[in-house]
Amino acid sequence: ESLALANEQQKADFIRNTGFASLAAATLLAFGIGADSPESVSLLGTFALAGLAGYQVVWGVAPALHSPLMAVTNAISGMTAVGGMLLLGHEASNTGSLIPDSPAHWMGAFATALSFINIAGGFLVSGKMLDLFRRPTDPKDFFELYSIPMAVLLGGLAASGFFHLGGLGTVSGAVAIASSISCIAAIAGLANQETARTGNVLGMAGVSFGLAATTADMSLGGASATAFEQVGLLGGLGSAVGAALASNVGPTELPQTVAAFHSLVGIAAMAGAAGEFFAGGGDLSLGTMTAIYLATFIGGITATGSMVAFGKLAGMLKSAPLSLPGRDQLNLGMLTASAAGMALFLNPAIGSSLASPEALQLGSLGSVAAISAVLGAHLTASIGGADMPVVITILNSYSGWALCAEGFMLGNPLLAQVGALIGFSGAILTWIMCEAMGRDIVSVILGGAGSTVPAASSSESAIYEGEITTTTTDNVVEALREAKNIMIVPGYGLAVAQAQFAIADIAKQLREKGKNVRFGIHPVAGRMPGQLNVLLAEAGVPYDMVFEMEEVNEDFDETDVTLVIGASDTVSSAAEDDPSCSIYGMPVLRVWKSNQVFVLKRSIGNTGYTGMQNPILFKDNTNVLLGDAKDSCEAIRTAMSQI
Repeated sequence: ESLALANEQQKADFIRNTGFASLAAATLLAFGIGADSPESVSLLGTFALAGLAGYQVVWGVAPALHSPLMAVTNAISGMTAVGGMLLLGHEASNTGSLIPDSPAHWMGAFATALSFINIAGGFLVSGKMLDLFRRPTDPKDFFELYSIPMAVLLGGLAASGFFHLGGLGTVSGAVAIASSISCIAAIAGLANQETARTGNVLGMAGVSFGLAATTADMSLGGASATAFEQVGLLGGLGSAVGAALASNVGPTELPQTVAAFHSLVGIAAMAGAAGEFFAGGGDLSLGTMTAIYLATFIGGITATGSMVAFGKLAGMLKSAPLSLPGRDQLNLGMLTASAAGMALFLNPAIGSSLASPEALQLGSLGSVAAISAVLGAHLTASIGGADMPVVITILNSYSGWALCAEGFMLGNPLLAQVGALIGFSGAILTWIMCEAMGRDIVSVILGGAGSTVPAASSSESAIYEGEITTTTTDNVVEALREAKNIMIVPGYGLAVAQAQFAIADIAKQLREKGKNVRFGIHPVAGRMPGQLNVLLAEAGVPYDMVFEMEEVNEDFDETDVTLVIGASDTVSSAAEDDPSCSIYGMPVLRVWKSNQVFVLKRSIGNTGYTGMQNPILFKDNTNVLLGDAKDSCEAIRTAMSQI
């Protein structure tokens, strides 16, 4: 019987894989039939290979480094600057003013400035996060030595341009290859804490190589000195703004900051697509027109979706999912309208009786920009706050696909490769997060399609057996003193209260007393993957004390005391016991199986991000220590130091 079940499962896997392979085969065939040049097919090849490389390396990234990974890939997606720079150099041989003199140049200026904000801000945030993982015993880094190979490559490019050493076009292509390799190596470097900072440096090198290769392409296109001055001015301005924004970002603000940077990528992609349309003057190939439309569509969803995510993560918008009547039908209607608009954009003869082809194409492009913006906002607003970690990874993936579409639009292999890298890495993170939360990935991507809002009885109004028992600091300290195995489970409330330094001191004191102390981290604790790991690293908690949920979830039966600080939904037994609740099926840390559980909460009525009460509070082995998490942890730390 077991063999029969195994055969059935094997058959189901083969059927699924066959379906995916058939879809891929049909897509490749359709692309080959519709491609307008061999270069397009070659571009698809580089896209596919880069995507496979990204698929392989992202699986090796430690969960604790998922936040820095997203920050690094977000910074790399600022390569939308390439499209803006090329637009500024388009037909700019006679440009004499720093003020853009055409719609294409204005769009290029806009895309360039926004992209540099993203590049500078993203890499600075990444560097700050990764420095937190550094331990006093770690050997010194000598990243300044990496400037030597960078100087060789960039110096060779400059020599080719100024002294005609080789062909500038071929040398530029070689530098672009170095850019792609560096970006892939950047993600591979994030596999562990020891090499993560190297990964960030490689990402910066990759973007630098890509931008340098683009200046060479501008020169080959006949751009004037003024066009280069525009790039320098806009790049410097954008970098200054990005650096200023990044300087005020800590682990607590990381999720909304990444969301905000994602929105810049979306807007830059839209601006680049519009600029390419204006610059083409009606003489663009079918493939380029398709890429322009897709870049606008994906960019619009990314931009407004990220804005709504920023609002929810920053507490400016309600975390509850928006549930408009006919929600799924509205989304389907907008997708249908976008598809119809694409048909009109690519073949304006369909509506020749309505207006001129130029007017129809411009109207279609403007319409899809507006529709995709509304769709992005509605999709994100329809997803509840508890699913924001997944939304962040989806938007990260979208930013890559927007960059990829821009690569096909410009016929630029570098953008296609880097876009595929980011798109696939974001998609894999999305899948990982959905698995960790017990969510259907298709439903989340489509704005909760097919799901329903739980009834009020399943939230905080639900009635649980038992009573909530409160406790005192002295009781917590006494329990910790007698315990041998201790688990600390932090949540987003720890970040809000800034209690990480006090709990780090508590853990250190307990370890010095011979206790077995570990931190258990849920994959989606906080508001983005890996945020709590960064927060604990900021407080100096050694990363060998921090464990993922699957590493410790079976150990709670043997745990004497568990401290839950600022976590609710990720430790809720309702996820396993209450089919009517919104988080049912989500894997959680089974803290209630410990001998004793102490939950640090600001107030009894304070619920989790989903708005539901946690039933573990009513269990006999659970006691609640009321008060601000930072104040409570500092009180425990003080009392313990006096023992």
